[in-house]
Amino acid sequence: MSRATKKYFVLSILFIFPIVIYLFFASGKNNFALLPVLTEGVDEIKNWDTLSGDPVQFEEQISIVGFWGKDLLEKKGDALNLNQKIYKRFYEFNDFQFVMVLQNGQQDQVNLLKEELQEGVGTDLINWRFIFGTAQEIQELFESFRTNMDLSSGKSSPYVFIIDKEVNLRGRDDDEDVGTLFGFNSQSVAEINNKMVDDVKVILAEYRRAWKKYNKD
Repeated sequence: MSRATKKYFVLSILFIFPIVIYLFFASGKNNFALLPVLTEGVDEIKNWDTLSGDPVQFEEQISIVGFWGKDLLEKKGDALNLNQKIYKRFYEFNDFQFVMVLQNGQQDQVNLLKEELQEGVGTDLINWRFIFGTAQEIQELFESFRTNMDLSSGKSSPYVFIIDKEVNLRGRDDDEDVGTLFGFNSQSVAEINNKMVDDVKVILAEYRRAWKKYNKD
């Protein structure tokens, strides 16, 4: 190896090595982080009425949960944001679902919304679930999440929540803006892009690692 070649080789190592180290630790943070459990054992939804007639449950599912109450007409923008930014990106993962909680009597309006969502992005909506209950049932389910938030008079909220397969509420306990982040504002594209996408990635990676370890063992 000539002196000039050795010189370029050494310079290349000095330049590349720090980048490799940085990428290793940066990826390690994403790949091995866990999304904190903020509330253990929220109420299950197995006995709720559903749009399809088939039962829906939190257990053994990774669920994005929204409360739309009787304010469905005001939630079209929220639905489009979530469909475009989250659902379209992750819906093909096993055991991943959206669960929207509504007040009884809005089934026809939900079907119209589904048609609009389908036309908007052309994505299969098979993992969008819609459940229906009374105002009191919706309030009780929401209270089981034990957040620092409230529902509107129409039993709705702009926030959506991550419920894991063990029926626990996941979120952030050290968010730089609010400290404890129970849910994500679906009206804010910036919050969806900057926070929710990352947290959904983290919890999906967590269960993917657990599945690989189980199969390896």
